[in-house]
Amino acid sequence: MPPQLKTLIPLFAVLLILFLVVRTLLVPESFGEIGHYRADAIEENGVFPINYAGNSACIECHDTEREKIASDAHKGLSCESCHGPGAKHAENHEVVLEKPGTREECGRCHSLNSARRTETVIQVDIKEHHMEKENCIDCHNPHAVWEMKE
Repeated sequence: MPPQLKTLIPLFAVLLILFLVVRTLLVPESFGEIGHYRADAIEENGVFPINYAGNSACIECHDTEREKIASDAHKGLSCESCHGPGAKHAENHEVVLEKPGTREECGRCHSLNSARRTETVIQVDIKEHHMEKENCIDCHNPHAVWEMKE
């Protein structure tokens, strides 16, 4: 056996044992119980309040919007993507959700962005697009974007 190996093999063994000890100390006990996750995280995250209601809660009351958006470009989006968390509104209808429609709000998805696929999201130069109107919703109905307002 070469003399270098007489030094390297014990050193490698010590490093391996050190790694296994440190790993045992750092990996949480519940890691791996339900896959490549820390199982305790489910219970820990369960204490946070629920903020999002989901589309099913929205369409229970908002039939008109549901019908319009069902055949529209925004049909795959959650209502809460634009209107914000809706759990409190679903519980108490006096809580008002956001009604976005400014150039900045619509521009989060629709402003020119070379990294975004144009087949997926229609992009416009929001600084130049129809400047006679201040907000996008002055012309466009976000629940039926091809339906132009007068």
